[in-house]
Amino acid sequence: MAFIETLITIFLILVIIVIFAKGVVIIQPYEQGLQVRLGKYIGRMNPGFRWIVPFVSDVIKLDLRTLVIDVPSQEVITKDNSPTNVDAIIYIRVIDPEKAYFEVSNYRIATVALAQTSLRGIIGDMELDEVLYNRDVINTKLRDILDRETVQWGVKVERVEIKEVDPVETVKNAMTEQTAAERARRAAILRADGEKRSAILKAEGLRQSMILEAEGERQSKVLRAEGERLSRILQAQGQAQGLRILSVGAAPLDNRSMTVLTLDALKVMANGQATKIIFPFELSQLIRQGAKFLGGTEETAADIVGRPTMDESILGDMPKPDTVDAILKEIQDAVPKVTEDELKDTSKRRLTVDTIKGDDTTSPLV
Repeated sequence: MAFIETLITIFLILVIIVIFAKGVVIIQPYEQGLQVRLGKYIGRMNPGFRWIVPFVSDVIKLDLRTLVIDVPSQEVITKDNSPTNVDAIIYIRVIDPEKAYFEVSNYRIATVALAQTSLRGIIGDMELDEVLYNRDVINTKLRDILDRETVQWGVKVERVEIKEVDPVETVKNAMTEQTAAERARRAAILRADGEKRSAILKAEGLRQSMILEAEGERQSKVLRAEGERLSRILQAQGQAQGLRILSVGAAPLDNRSMTVLTLDALKVMANGQATKIIFPFELSQLIRQGAKFLGGTEETAADIVGRPTMDESILGDMPKPDTVDAILKEIQDAVPKVTEDELKDTSKRRLTVDTIKGDDTTSPLV
């Protein structure tokens, strides 16, 4: 009998322990508990060790941390009738546990469904290019719509991000061709602009080269003409002085001296290779008679004595070596100094110009 009582006592203790253990509830720090007893909401339960009446009470635990919900990819038709697949990521947090549990059956599923329908409406009002380039606008609009609706469920939408915009294959091919055409257009524009600049620089260089070459030729011609002018002046002055010297030397000569010089000239003529020598005595006699008829008379000794004599002043100012050196120095100073590098550059430009002129003359007419 004592043994049976002992068993009953042990059984009752075990039942009490089980019942007590059944009512123990542990709520984590990031959770919020809602106690419901016999179909009636009792209140919230804060984190920690809690005990409830077992079998008649129930505790619903809600996670208060920020949750990341993936919106499945769906095909959406844009405003310009371009099918594209779009998915997103939503960051939500429960701010009112009572509403999150009692106002909606499953706030996660409800938020995902609302995000899909709202995303379809937003992208349907935009063109494909806007969808690709204005993701921030889509994120902002979708977050505002979700936050306005989910606040009734005690859920706060903290952030929305479009994860991927994937157009269908045909649209991708069209976009690829459009991108290739745009790049080809930009490349053609850049190539044409480069060729234009290159042609402008070449023309400018050729123009400056021709200007410098023409300036050099002009200075060269001026200096050459100045040198020829000085040379002719000196030659004429020398010839004039030579004639003056001859006139001074021939002044005291008489007819007999002239006869001797004439015979010497005839002797020089006779030394040539000719086999015949003709002396026009009749012609000279005719000229002499004509001179007498015109009033010319032969010179007498009295005329020679009365002839005015010429002094050395008739020769004029003969240039001294210092004067000639000064003139040459002025000519050298007038010539511009050209270095060896400038001569090389000039020769290169000359070769370039000659090559271009040769190409222009040999190229066919279009």
